[in-house]
Amino acid sequence: MVHAQQKLGLRAASILGMEHSIVLKEGGNFEDSIFAESNEAFRVKRFRFDICFGQETLCGGGPKTQNVMHERDSVYVMVIPNCVMKAKSERRRPFVGDQLEDCRDASGLFYILPFQKGYLVNWDVQKNVWDYIFSKECCPVNFTETPLIVTEPYFNFTSIQEAMTEIFFEEYECKLLLRINAGDLSCYNYMKKNPGTLCCLLVDSGYSFTHIVPYIKGKKLKQGIRRIDVGGKMLTNHLKEIISYRQLHVMDETHVMNQVKEDACFVSQNFVRDMDIARKRDKENTIARDYVLPDFTTLRRGYVRSIDACDKTSESEQQQILRLNNERFTVPEILFHPSDLGISQMGIPEAICHSISVCPSKTQPHLYANILLTGGCTLFPGFRERIEAEVRSRAPDDLDVRVTLPANPITYAWHGGAMLGQDSEFCSMAVSREEYEEGGHHSCFEKFVI
Repeated sequence: MVHAQQKLGLRAASILGMEHSIVLKEGGNFEDSIFAESNEAFRVKRFRFDICFGQETLCGGGPKTQNVMHERDSVYVMVIPNCVMKAKSERRRPFVGDQLEDCRDASGLFYILPFQKGYLVNWDVQKNVWDYIFSKECCPVNFTETPLIVTEPYFNFTSIQEAMTEIFFEEYECKLLLRINAGDLSCYNYMKKNPGTLCCLLVDSGYSFTHIVPYIKGKKLKQGIRRIDVGGKMLTNHLKEIISYRQLHVMDETHVMNQVKEDACFVSQNFVRDMDIARKRDKENTIARDYVLPDFTTLRRGYVRSIDACDKTSESEQQQILRLNNERFTVPEILFHPSDLGISQMGIPEAICHSISVCPSKTQPHLYANILLTGGCTLFPGFRERIEAEVRSRAPDDLDVRVTLPANPITYAWHGGAMLGQDSEFCSMAVSREEYEEGGHHSCFEKFVI
């Protein structure tokens, strides 16, 4: 997925992400291929595991995607799905990462995911994805000369941390390694762009779950971290169930339905009012839309169109249509009311206020004024406005509430890693191969605060 073309002053850089991998390559024209945010495979479909190379190479990876950058005067940032896929049309060939673009028919895709519930469990699949990303076909990297930053989830299991460290030091022979939370990189990016900011509250809503994390002077306050077990994957699955019950069986069409979610869904600013509108008929219903499904022959990605745009031509009669009504806003509503699916947890606005309430009282005004949104789910239209309105209604009247949504919340942590790689303190934060060979995993646990 091409996010941006940039000029970076790094000698070399590659970044990978858990839900997606973001790869920077010289030249080329990469098509936008949405995130599985998240991603154990898609755009609010995303895997959140990033690898970033420091001063020379940046690489970030996660459950849904991987990010990579290589030094050139001009580079492209790509988001690569962090999974292996098999298609009904080509049973003998597995598709790794962005190789899906070569698939003739992406309907009925079968996903083999390295991440489950946000944690790395299938090392064989993850190793296949990494091998592809670092191959000559994608983004060749010489790790003996390239520092590496790898992002992982909060409170990651010790066994996963140890196995990941072994792979990069012993199999890839990495020169310098830094394991860090993606949220730490997002906070670093935010602090650098807003000098003088003392605190930041990160809301990272990705593929498998949503984290709310308070940062005070650049360090996360662990007792304030809140996790909500709702992410892009759950939203896509819920949409599949609704459409399968009401219209068309799509339980095997995860890839297509994730695109439907990304293209058609939005966050309601007034749920009751929008439900009343959705009950109306014909032109009085301003919410209902048609979604033209792809046939993978003339159309590789579907699109939203108004109901009035439907005509009776032979072409339109051959198209397969989904009629979307209240599904467009009831699906993202789960982020604000997880109890709608029987999940006994707080919604995001309530969790934000609960997280801030356990922080020192002197920091609370700063946290309310610096709420940062990242992750694929934050791309829903109306998400930022809804968060700001609901937090404002819950916060003390004398405190300012400001919510920031970056231009690209998916690669925001990656850019933080790119900036950190140029910081003079980077080498003191990372572990060298010599330190690992001398102190083993203990040297990593002393430096890396996960």
